[in-house]
Amino acid sequence: MFAAIPTSELVMLAGALLAAGAVTGILAGVFGVGGGAVVVPVLYELFRVVGVPEEVRMPLCVGTSLAVIIPTSIRSFNAHRARGKVDMSIVRIWAVPVILGVGLGSFIARYAPADLFKAVFVVVAGISAVRLLFGKDSWRLGTEVPGKIVMSIYGVVIGVLSSLMGIGGGQLSSLFMTFYGRPIHQAVATSSGLGVLISIPGAIGYIYAGWPRAAEYPDVAALQFPMALGYVSLIGFALFVPTSIFTAPLGASLAHALSKRRLEIAFGLFLLAVCARFAWSLLT
Repeated sequence: MFAAIPTSELVMLAGALLAAGAVTGILAGVFGVGGGAVVVPVLYELFRVVGVPEEVRMPLCVGTSLAVIIPTSIRSFNAHRARGKVDMSIVRIWAVPVILGVGLGSFIARYAPADLFKAVFVVVAGISAVRLLFGKDSWRLGTEVPGKIVMSIYGVVIGVLSSLMGIGGGQLSSLFMTFYGRPIHQAVATSSGLGVLISIPGAIGYIYAGWPRAAEYPDVAALQFPMALGYVSLIGFALFVPTSIFTAPLGASLAHALSKRRLEIAFGLFLLAVCARFAWSLLT
């Protein structure tokens, strides 16, 4: 027994987190995402098993996901940059707007109902999946990315939505870049840089957002220290990180070995599965 959770459940939780961390790292490298689209659904089911109430379960998953993304995205970004595929000019333009958007999203998270987080997942994952699976080269908004003002506005939107989804921004930024004619490999590589900009302020924001909520649920061990800080699960972070860091470079190597179309199909199917999972949760 630890923090009111039976030992058998802790062993199951630890094993699932380690395995999911390995998958998260591979996806971070392959798709240029922080892995949040995997972390959040896995944690949602695990926290349900250990009795975390529905009202706080989803933000706890999102906050923990953002914390997990910190080391994973750094490792993934370095792996892609070493291959010379990251467009640093875009990363620099998005840096400040994305951070501002994350701050706004973290503030919203303090007061938002649980279903809002799921709805954002469904909408964003669904649009991205359709574009990747059925889109054509003619589906473009332009041949060059827009100016700094438009890019900055989109950066804020990326920050807000990413902080509500618990992702590193890869889905959103990759979608945007491909609509402006950027190759999928470059879009994925450049998107990996946003994970660093989103995850650090996002995790801090969710600690702040969840701090008073933990006091409202004194009997929920998963929300109390040393199990958690606000909406960031420390046990989730501790067990996800080692395996995700180890496997992220493997995913980056796999991404550059795949053809453009195979990478698009794989990414699209992955996002569609995430979309379906949370749509079902909303309906039931």
